[in-house]
Amino acid sequence: MRSRNSARATGAIAAAIVGLAVLATGPAVRARPAGDTPEAQGAAPSCLPPEPRYSQGAAPLSVYGAMPSTDMVELSPSGKRLAYVAIVGEERSLIVCDLDTLAVIGGVRAGDVKVRGLDWIGEDYVMATTSATQMSEITGGQRVEFSEGQIYSIRTRQIAKVFRNTPGVFPRLNGPVFVRDGRLIAAGARYDGPAYRGTALFQINLETGRGDTVLQDPARAGGYLLNEAGRPIARVTYDTGGDWTIQKATGDGFFREVWKVNAPIDTPTMVSLGRTDREVVVQGGKDSAPDDFRILNLDTGEWSDLPFTGHPTSISTHPRTRLLMGARTEGDGEATYQFLDPAAERAWNTLKTTFRGKRPELVSSSEDMRKLIVRTEGDGDPGTYQLLDLDRRSAEIFGETYPLRPDQVGHIEVVEYPAADGMRIPGYLTLPPGVTDPKNLPLVVLPHGGPQARDSLGFDWWAQAIASRGYAVLQPNYRGSDGLGQAHLEAGYGEWGRKMQTDLSDGVRYLAGEGIIDPKRVCIVGGSYGGYAAMAGPTLDNGVYRCAVSVAGVSDLRVMVEWAAQGGRRDAPVVRYWNRFMGGERLGDRSLDDRSPAMQAERSDAPILLLHGRDDTVVPFTQSRRLADALRRAGKPVEMVELSGEDHWLSRAETRTRMLTETVRFLEAHNPPN
Repeated sequence: MRSRNSARATGAIAAAIVGLAVLATGPAVRARPAGDTPEAQGAAPSCLPPEPRYSQGAAPLSVYGAMPSTDMVELSPSGKRLAYVAIVGEERSLIVCDLDTLAVIGGVRAGDVKVRGLDWIGEDYVMATTSATQMSEITGGQRVEFSEGQIYSIRTRQIAKVFRNTPGVFPRLNGPVFVRDGRLIAAGARYDGPAYRGTALFQINLETGRGDTVLQDPARAGGYLLNEAGRPIARVTYDTGGDWTIQKATGDGFFREVWKVNAPIDTPTMVSLGRTDREVVVQGGKDSAPDDFRILNLDTGEWSDLPFTGHPTSISTHPRTRLLMGARTEGDGEATYQFLDPAAERAWNTLKTTFRGKRPELVSSSEDMRKLIVRTEGDGDPGTYQLLDLDRRSAEIFGETYPLRPDQVGHIEVVEYPAADGMRIPGYLTLPPGVTDPKNLPLVVLPHGGPQARDSLGFDWWAQAIASRGYAVLQPNYRGSDGLGQAHLEAGYGEWGRKMQTDLSDGVRYLAGEGIIDPKRVCIVGGSYGGYAAMAGPTLDNGVYRCAVSVAGVSDLRVMVEWAAQGGRRDAPVVRYWNRFMGGERLGDRSLDDRSPAMQAERSDAPILLLHGRDDTVVPFTQSRRLADALRRAGKPVEMVELSGEDHWLSRAETRTRMLTETVRFLEAHNPPN
């Protein structure tokens, strides 16, 4: 493997996959000038991503808007092969490499299809999970983001679509996929015309994609856990009344109830097997907060705590046995890992020593834990994939996410400040590249979406793009953010447009008091819930912001809840969830109008830019349109930009770049950095 010490390399609908071109295979090109691509010479593509082309001065916004040039790097079970997704512009390619020879042994050009994940199935097959927005008669004409499995055979260099030619099964994934002992088992939805007949587990023929039924489920089944041999161990069922049940497989094709709870909002999640396949790990189990993990013994029904210290935010399982292996705790600084498996613990300790001063994340490993893919981030590092070989005692760069020089990456600081009521709000401040002693800087507040999510310390393409133009960027984990303890989460209940909003402007006041930013030069930018917060800045929290940019934001809370209910019951879980955070009492609660930017447009005291994707299936495009119309009627300054063909997650480089370009244009017009 060639090391490049300072380099920074660069369910879908059937129509989205038609015409996939199989790549040629052959020996890798070990060294070549930047930009001298093998495609341009008609040669076989290299196993390694191409050398980057660096920009002089500030990098173009298209660099930040591009999808990561190297993504989803996965080792095969033996660790002898590697698969990853290479992205150039909107074009994605699956590349499969032999790590001993650095030869490309397979691959396929996927075009602009959205690739959501890669899974090795043994040593000779790789499945790409893709997605696309589609309307179907089975969804009542609604636009839905469907997922599809694409199985690539290294031997035949052909693609097989999961559930292709499977009678009575909708040809999309309908739940998780399981890779067990070189086999693929997937959940599929049975249909009789438009009528849903239930979910079944299927073993998939890897050459044809056709599914053979393994186990037929009742329609209300919510998910399975399978052991190393692919045998169902436990399943979840639920009903519309909120009853949630864990059932144990009895070995004769039947299941027996082990634990049941009524959870109409905070639905527990069966996450993984435990230390043996007679245990399951549940998030939000008995006597625990919704984000806590506990272990349920399937034989006795007894609960126990995870065998780890602290408050884990995620757990990991062994790549072969699928048993509980470790846990990750996300702090304000570097994430920490704990492991039960001695080999994994030794590997992690080696990893920490090797990448001291970086923020390493374990991405993939061989089954024997001797080869690891690690992604590092840190000052001057926008994301680098490293291959760690414990037998050879080597760590070598494999590929990078963004072609940025170290001096083009803004420094990120951990901050914490008091809200008006004394609650401590943690967050992150990204400084413009080259700034080491920040004083009187222009500021952009960039709240995360969710709202039940969080920002973490690390390279953020959106924050870094804005910082590259001379702005400090504040990313607060306001009350209601997840992963910071139950009290912090619950403090956000009912606080849309209230304390969740003033948590943001309290951060502005704190930074101004420290002399870091100029309080007269502040704008707010955000997406999804962050888009709502951006809309609410000028309309609900007056006198703080010079401008606001909302991407896919919610402008009318009452209408949003009614849309999410989709004609369902007034006490449906989705209605209860939204009302919990928004502070509504029932479906159609008009008190939500007081916290809806579209209903408070006359109060707006700053120009607002609205951007929204036409294919958004999470927050409808009409939410931005409602605010634009209301602001125009009120005679307030507003701009509206439609992102054609884009979903809620900004999955396309073209529209990500356009969003950044429009955002920076708007910021520089209304809050120039100089």
